[in-house]
Amino acid sequence: MSEHIDTTRLQSDLRYRFDYLSKFLNFTKEDITLLNSLAPIIFPQIKFITEQIYNKLYSFDVIKKYFLLRNNDFESFSREEETNTTVISAQTDFRKDMLSVYLKKIFIQTEWNDIFLQYLSQIGEIHTESDHTESTNVDYIHVNMLLGYLESLLFDIIWKEESFDNTKKRLSIRTINKVFRIQNDFFAMHYGFSLEQGINQNTPLKKQTKCLFK
Repeated sequence: MSEHIDTTRLQSDLRYRFDYLSKFLNFTKEDITLLNSLAPIIFPQIKFITEQIYNKLYSFDVIKKYFLLRNNDFESFSREEETNTTVISAQTDFRKDMLSVYLKKIFIQTEWNDIFLQYLSQIGEIHTESDHTESTNVDYIHVNMLLGYLESLLFDIIWKEESFDNTKKRLSIRTINKVFRIQNDFFAMHYGFSLEQGINQNTPLKKQTKCLFK
């Protein structure tokens, strides 16, 4: 007998949506524990990962154009000392830092509680028109490619890890794939591909979350 899934709750209840995704993907506590065990392998590679990501993003003009827009919330420079080039460079460094923070959170989070789910959801929302900022309104095609490229970089690191046997490699790659399917759904949710409205976002983490892509 098929399990009933309430489509209305999928649109209004982030935890309910995550639980459905987890059931479908078989994302369990064991996957979270496995992610935690990968942290010592992934953390030393995070700088390499972020550099590879931004090299890729800058290699296509259709994506690079987003980085030439000044972020309205970026106020690290005074008017006397700033130039457009230095501001953009500083913004890119800042975004690399935010991507690093995101990756660390993924691999050290021991419980995917409501606050963490709201954080993942915000990562999706801040890249869309709902953020009301031109510089963060990124077309979904680029976000989708970014997630795919990031996933492939992580796969390569896991596959080349000599201390892992084939079973550990297979399970690790499968778990990472689940994570990015969930994250990709949270992006799609805010882009409105499958839902008419987004999720309520009443969380203090909203102010702490910065755009990874922009």
